[in-house]
Amino acid sequence: MSFFAYPFWFGAIIDDQESGSSVNHKFVSLSPGLYFVATPIGTARDITLRALDILASADVIAAEDTRSMRKLLEIHGVPLNGRAVIAYHDHSGEGARARLMADLAAGKSVAYASEAGMPMIADPGYDLSRAAAQAGHLVTAAPGASAALCALTLAGLPTDAFFFAGFLPNASGARRKRLEELANVPGTLVFYESPKRVAASLADMAAVLGNRDGAMCRELTKKFEEVRRAPLSDLAEGMIESPVKGEIVILIDRQRASASSAADLEADLRAALKDNSVKDAAAIVAEAHGEPRRKIYQQALQIARED
Repeated sequence: MSFFAYPFWFGAIIDDQESGSSVNHKFVSLSPGLYFVATPIGTARDITLRALDILASADVIAAEDTRSMRKLLEIHGVPLNGRAVIAYHDHSGEGARARLMADLAAGKSVAYASEAGMPMIADPGYDLSRAAAQAGHLVTAAPGASAALCALTLAGLPTDAFFFAGFLPNASGARRKRLEELANVPGTLVFYESPKRVAASLADMAAVLGNRDGAMCRELTKKFEEVRRAPLSDLAEGMIESPVKGEIVILIDRQRASASSAADLEADLRAALKDNSVKDAAAIVAEAHGEPRRKIYQQALQIARED
């Protein structure tokens, strides 16, 4: 088993950054409306100048994590000037959203940021965005860092088409079912994953999708940034041999056209079934042809019934 891994450290990390920033912000006149603001996924200096201008100028600041937002504002020298930082996340309920909607109705500018990255990309903000748009308010964004897009640039997999699938289910059965639904997506698959589940998830991915090329990206833009590129089975084995911590993105290559003909697959299955169980024969042939094990297992079952 082999994989390519490398660590990087690009600048300072938000938690370790000293107060102050060489990046200047300015106060601007904002039209009333909702401003989604992307925040860094690691390195504090990845924030954009426009994002700082909006945070400095908005009448109201709302955030998924108020402590992280206050720290980010402190790092970049953005004063609150008496403004409160309002907590808003998926569990805030109607009350918090109603408060922000009331601010919008009063003609105020509201800046909203998730804890890291772009709001609504596996982060809160959807219900607020929809409510604001339906009420006729301006809804716009100051784009920036995103773990999914950052990982796509580093994974070494095709980026002409990709599908962001967020987090997979925790239970293996539900996870495999979801992977089956995504098996034929004609693009690179992108997932977020917990370090506690990453080894099991990679094993399920290899079993359901076949031993496709993949990449595991973690702690992007942070001190212990790492990228491992390898077939899925090797990545799964590597997670057992060398466990990881931190924020993780898994990327998987699309299904490639098989070099094996249907006749070759059937012939090899019939030969394997002479001396092996259906399960073992399917595993042997799937491995030999680089095909998803479940697909070959179903074909083996059909042959066994016919015989």
